[in-house]
Amino acid sequence: MYPSHEFIPVTIDKSHIITIGEKLYAESIEFVRELVNNAYDADATLVEIIVAEDMIEIRDNGSGMDVEGLKQYFNIGSQQKFYSPKSPIYSRDRIGQFGIGKFASLAACKRFEVLTKKGEFVGRVIFDKEEWEKTSDIWQLPLEILSPEFRKQNGTTVILMGLDRKFEPHDIEAKIIEGTPIKAPNFKVKINNHTVTPRSLSGHRIPFLEGTSFGPVTGEIIILPETAVTDTDLGIEVKVKQVTIKRELFGMETWGKAMSRVRGEVNADFLPITSDRTGFIKDSEEYREFLRIMGKVMEDVKTSLQKLTMKKEGKKVSRALKEALQRIYKALAANPDLSPFGAIPVGEEIKGIGGAASVSQEKERGAEVEIKTEEKVKTEKKRKEKPKVKQLTPNAIIKRIKFGETGVSCVIDSFGEDGAEVFSEGTVIYINRDHPLYKRESAKIDTHTLNLARLITQEIALMKNPRNPRQAFERQSKLLKDAFVDGK
Repeated sequence: MYPSHEFIPVTIDKSHIITIGEKLYAESIEFVRELVNNAYDADATLVEIIVAEDMIEIRDNGSGMDVEGLKQYFNIGSQQKFYSPKSPIYSRDRIGQFGIGKFASLAACKRFEVLTKKGEFVGRVIFDKEEWEKTSDIWQLPLEILSPEFRKQNGTTVILMGLDRKFEPHDIEAKIIEGTPIKAPNFKVKINNHTVTPRSLSGHRIPFLEGTSFGPVTGEIIILPETAVTDTDLGIEVKVKQVTIKRELFGMETWGKAMSRVRGEVNADFLPITSDRTGFIKDSEEYREFLRIMGKVMEDVKTSLQKLTMKKEGKKVSRALKEALQRIYKALAANPDLSPFGAIPVGEEIKGIGGAASVSQEKERGAEVEIKTEEKVKTEKKRKEKPKVKQLTPNAIIKRIKFGETGVSCVIDSFGEDGAEVFSEGTVIYINRDHPLYKRESAKIDTHTLNLARLITQEIALMKNPRNPRQAFERQSKLLKDAFVDGK
């Protein structure tokens, strides 16, 4: 004989409503984001926030609510916005999904009041924590019907009373900037009569638009100037329906200090988010596709960052090389017997320092670049060995120091960490910017120029008599002394 069927009721403890507000959100200040976004969903054009010592009032001029609207408002998990994803007046993509955002205020206060007007209806509902917990079987809130003249225009006001802590206006402003669509047209938020405006960043901008089967991924990455870099707000803001859900690094944690120069935002409205709106459903197909797209975007960002870094580094290296060559020029002028090029003609001005080489179109296309001097032209037919350098990178820094009709060309370029620190071909001196010793000395302003002069004078001294390294070392020592002692 089979046992008879019985039924088990599914119940929810009343205290769980308060738990939702107090535990679901990571910060009690999240209530601001949720209430402002509710106003946005209701087609409000203005949200005014008044922050006082023990009370916060959030007032909007949206469509307001009637009795049915208030019932939906307090319906936990309401699917209304799911079935009506667009607002009726401005066709806004509605932000709210789960119908629990208003309970975020319970993490900040003991009591909140909702006053709303829609047409001729004006009503007020009060949610009091203590009163709610007194009875276990009553699931109703008192609704007070007010005169239509009680409020002049449609909209909703939420007043938080009995705050658990003091909220600073600047903290609320930061939460609004990050968590609400203040860039949207016909939408403004004020705090104590101060209009909240989006953050404005300056720098190298990289806009992008990528398509997926779920929807577009759009955004803009900004590479900040080094002078504007801070250690706060690191990463890229990931937005869904114009609201930042969280910041992501997208692999930048391996970039070192360069990571701190990158900011920006990416919009992907198709991403599934968690109920507290602080994260994503990471094991979803949508999120995996999003990560794939952002992987491509960040590779482009990394390339742009490297180019900007090399450009700035090139300017610094060019200045240091110019100063080193000027000092060496004066030292050679004072010691003509140490010069492999002979004495400088009497009366010649010190003007033999060439500018940094510009990258030619041929170089950009990968064509071979070869620096020729008169001496090299005369001897290259006799040389059987292949030249060490056939082409330079677009980031090569080239300057020439001239003595009468001859001189040397100095090239700073990348030849690999295992390459020689410095070497010469004819009267061209190559300095390897990838060499560990060069990297160490170039990082310090006071040693960069001296190190360049050391490498260049070493090669010049060897040009004078390559068969006697000891004499070459002594010549180099003399040239360096005259180049740097007493600021000469």
